[in-house]
Amino acid sequence: MSNIVAIVGRPNVGKSTLFNRLIQQRQAIVDSVSGVTRDRHYGKSDWNGKEFSVIDTGGWAIGSDDIFEEEIRNQVELAIDEADIIVFVVDVEEGITPMDTEVANLLRKVKKPVFMAVNKVDNSMRENDAVEFYNLGLGEYYTISSINGSGTGDLLDALSKELVEDVIVEDELPRFAVVGRPNAGKSSFINALIGEERNIVTNIAGTTRDSIDTKYNRFGFEFNLVDTAGIRKKSKVKEDLEFYSVMRAVRAIEYCDVAILVIDATRGFEGQDENIFWLAEKNKKGIIILINKWDLVEKETNTMRDFEAQVRREIAPFTDVPIIFTSTVTKQRVFKAIETAVEVFENRKKRIATSKLNETMLDIIKQNPPPAIKGKFVKIKYCMQLPTPTPQFVFFANLPQYVKDPYKRFVENQLREIYNFKGVPVIIYFRKK
Repeated sequence: MSNIVAIVGRPNVGKSTLFNRLIQQRQAIVDSVSGVTRDRHYGKSDWNGKEFSVIDTGGWAIGSDDIFEEEIRNQVELAIDEADIIVFVVDVEEGITPMDTEVANLLRKVKKPVFMAVNKVDNSMRENDAVEFYNLGLGEYYTISSINGSGTGDLLDALSKELVEDVIVEDELPRFAVVGRPNAGKSSFINALIGEERNIVTNIAGTTRDSIDTKYNRFGFEFNLVDTAGIRKKSKVKEDLEFYSVMRAVRAIEYCDVAILVIDATRGFEGQDENIFWLAEKNKKGIIILINKWDLVEKETNTMRDFEAQVRREIAPFTDVPIIFTSTVTKQRVFKAIETAVEVFENRKKRIATSKLNETMLDIIKQNPPPAIKGKFVKIKYCMQLPTPTPQFVFFANLPQYVKDPYKRFVENQLREIYNFKGVPVIIYFRKK
């Protein structure tokens, strides 16, 4: 599980530019995988071989121009709670503002590493102007220009020293995270599962600071449940803070094998649900979707089939995901949800023998070859599954650059159909043989 680095600061200091620079460095190294990343505020980065997640808190600010100071304060407090490392961005052109001082006051009390980045420093004159930021009482600062990238290397060098090595938990049990927006029914789902038989449950403190693992062992199933619901007292957080539900989901998703995304049927599949879905997909986790509170939906106006079709439209092109309609009140299909999560977990760690894979796939490819482009014919000679924790396949071809997305999707769909990767993101590469 990687460390979470949160970028905080008042509006217009360049948080998003720094965020984009950090995750692009990463994207330059890594294969760009087709498919849309739909979340502009969360990304992966690495430096000196250490990987970390980056969250841009500014991206969640409420839409109006005069963003309320209270909103910024809430976001900074949440970032302080949830992140492992905080980068506080200030602007050398404007100097110290009252809001900077307020954020600094919050950060001085923090026991976590805090890095102050003085942005827009692109000449020696501004280098001298940056000295005034010592007055914020946060000690050393780093001068950067997030537009052209100068100084970001020094900041990242210092930051990477604070990254904690991943703790590999030697636990063979699957880890299921129950995620979703506030009030979708995550707690009720967990309570319906665990029921009154509390003696079965043992709480193991997870390696994450505060998400508690519940060991579940009933009906012949054994797994760890990572509960993201109700860990923090209600008073501490406004329940409608979207930012909070994403922050919480980031940590749980990175730490699980399968994400159980709980949707409130009375609200439909909203933008926030989609964000959490793509977060799980981007992290290559197994996914199942629970449409909860189905007992409250007017059946005349909304059928299961319509609802499911709408959800699948929203999550295209990755539509091979189990969707289950539940009611935690009547306990309808709660057990089915767990059964399905176990199945998705098994799909995710499935390995296919190379000989078997070639036998099946090369035959299909022969009958449906990639379309010729500019008179060039693509020949695919060999394929194999990569030794990665999640299903990834490589196909060797004479002209891999001519294989386009629609054909990649065709190959992926064939793999899914034949080997059952339901609920699991599958990645396919075409390489020069």
